[in-house]
Amino acid sequence: MEILILYALIAALGTWAVNVLGAATVMFFKSPKEKTLNLLLGFASGVMIAASFWSLLEPSIELAEKQSALPAYAVATSGFLFGAVFMWMSDKVVTFSRRRLAVSKGSRNERVNRIIMLVLSITLHNIPEGLAVGVAFGSLQNGNFSPENLMGAITIAVGIGIQNFPEGAAVSLPLKREGYSSLRCFLTGTLSGFVEPIAGVIGALAVVHIQSILPYALAFAAGAMILVAVHELIPECQQNKDTHPYFATMGIVTGFAVMMLLDVMLG
Repeated sequence: MEILILYALIAALGTWAVNVLGAATVMFFKSPKEKTLNLLLGFASGVMIAASFWSLLEPSIELAEKQSALPAYAVATSGFLFGAVFMWMSDKVVTFSRRRLAVSKGSRNERVNRIIMLVLSITLHNIPEGLAVGVAFGSLQNGNFSPENLMGAITIAVGIGIQNFPEGAAVSLPLKREGYSSLRCFLTGTLSGFVEPIAGVIGALAVVHIQSILPYALAFAAGAMILVAVHELIPECQQNKDTHPYFATMGIVTGFAVMMLLDVMLG
């Protein structure tokens, strides 16, 4: 049992390390151009939309079909809607806490609110991902350990790790746009993924109990990601739409295609 927990911790640390690499991209942009940032934000939003289905909703439905007493569609839909409502309420809380700052439409404070929402969304998204890694390795106990099952758990960790790269960049780059130092942007992007190793260990320790919760958690994260991608990221990356038509849009399409390709290839 202890060795499985160690495996889960190592795998989750690996997925977090890729998140750190994504956040480190901000170090290469001394003064990032608006056009470049919009392209990267569009790419990140495409990744988030694709990941919401192939990495979160599809596994949620499959798990619910196997272990839930409720219909799989009820589990996925309720979790998805609750995740979206949670992020909407979070937005209201953030807005309320900053209402004394005289935020005007298009002001820097309004954009910072959007960034806070993005950080909350990706951090929340990383929790069920870490749990998924922990559950994958924790489930290898009780005679389930085999080279095939171990490779399946590793594949899950690799798939989650790959998608963490643009997520780390999606946190650090918008902060750079608002004038924060590269180091602060990097640390914020890094910390947004630190919940994965913690959740990975928790998932491995409580694998028997978390199995019943995981379908809801996956759908919950999907709802949160879709709301933020559609309501915040996509409008943000379309700021120069008049001067560069379809530029950020192609970033969205490319991000979706890349994430879809990776998820399907890695199973």
